[in-house]
Amino acid sequence: MSVPTGAAGPKRTIPIATATDAPEVASPCGSGEAFALMVLGSSMAPEFAEGDIVIIEPDGLARDGSYVLAHAGGEYIFRRLQRHAAGWSLHALQPGHPVIELADLSQVRGVIIQRSRPGRRRESRRYVE
Repeated sequence: MSVPTGAAGPKRTIPIATATDAPEVASPCGSGEAFALMVLGSSMAPEFAEGDIVIIEPDGLARDGSYVLAHAGGEYIFRRLQRHAAGWSLHALQPGHPVIELADLSQVRGVIIQRSRPGRRRESRRYVE
């Protein structure tokens, strides 16, 4: 599965079927199990480069400054979560991408807990404390 990060040019997406849409392809795993996604695009560079593999913890603790997977604007994206007086917002690391305002954390689907660069074992990074 891949998640677009809002790169310029044509957007590449992979449709995600829910258990109610296609029960025959529903995962036997519980909803709280960590899963991996591949980064598409460059909106989160230099921290996350296209082709990086990120591990998402659906039950992870989302806090100010966390990198999160969210469902916003009809698509799944990952951004840096920031808290402010009116609630929360999602920010890309690269300029030119819109800030997405969140009233609460209901749109957050998980917290990125690890990044790996294929073929570069030493460039792995964990994001949990």
